[in-house]
Amino acid sequence: MSAATEPQTSPTPLSTTPPGSLHTTPPLRSRRALDWRLRFAGLSLIWGFSFLLIKVGTNGYAPFQVTFGRLLFGTLVLAVAIVWKRDRLPRGARTWGHLAVSALLLNALPFSLFAYSELTIPSTLAGICNATSPLWGMALSLVALSEDRPTRRRVAGLGIGFLGVLTVLGAWQGFHGLDAAGTTMALLASLSYPIGWIYIRRTLAGSSHSNLSLTGAQLLLATAQLAVVTPLFTTLPTRFPLIPLLAIIALGTLGTGLALLIQYGLVAEVGPTTAQMVTYFIPVIATAAGVAILGESLAWSTPVGAVIVLAGAALTQSRPTKPAMPKP
Repeated sequence: MSAATEPQTSPTPLSTTPPGSLHTTPPLRSRRALDWRLRFAGLSLIWGFSFLLIKVGTNGYAPFQVTFGRLLFGTLVLAVAIVWKRDRLPRGARTWGHLAVSALLLNALPFSLFAYSELTIPSTLAGICNATSPLWGMALSLVALSEDRPTRRRVAGLGIGFLGVLTVLGAWQGFHGLDAAGTTMALLASLSYPIGWIYIRRTLAGSSHSNLSLTGAQLLLATAQLAVVTPLFTTLPTRFPLIPLLAIIALGTLGTGLALLIQYGLVAEVGPTTAQMVTYFIPVIATAAGVAILGESLAWSTPVGAVIVLAGAALTQSRPTKPAMPKP
């Protein structure tokens, strides 16, 4: 959220970056395979349950308040990590200016859109809409990134993916029963992520600052943005419902702060290609959680369309294999 997203000298595919963070560091060898698999499963669960937590949080608080709380608690987690590792925040007005833009595109805007969307659509649909980010990223990179050249397989994946979106939305029924505004906001949230990733690749790639430092600063700026916006559109709560409050705390500490720290470790151990596979588990877990815990209804077209979306997203991230060198 779940990308989602720190600069590096060699570019990675857009979808390897999770919602809400910067680009990641080069991979290192893992010594304990079981350890990274457990953390991979934990990360999938955390980001998959984030959409349920958003739904629960909005039952007691305004969407902007949910987003502000999420960013605040996520920033606190990263602040503790920065102090623990004796790191420091980045310096330079230009770097902070670029981070302010990335904070808007990767955190403040998509988090708020998802929170508002779940006022009128189920968390299952929001989770599936989030899975369209690689599709948007593929489409945008063809225009904005000269190093991302289209292939037949990737273009086919783009078409298949959006066919899956139409299946999820029940296009043949005229989108009957769906809230158009809520669904549009969820799709716009997923679109905001790749726009932010492209911006970062153009402005912050090759930065000497650490991943933790940049993302900590990014979340801090996003929190400041919501601190300004939230009072303009909401009023202070007259009461503080406990369950929604706990959901917001969990969303920030686990779904934002801890999840980013886990993701960094995964990329360092197993590389971005394996780590980005978490993207394909998020809508599955989000759907299961929404149906089993929140009792949300599930039409046949939702899981079928989700599978088509994920298949298309996987194709858009495929890269041509280099032919094997003939043996002498």
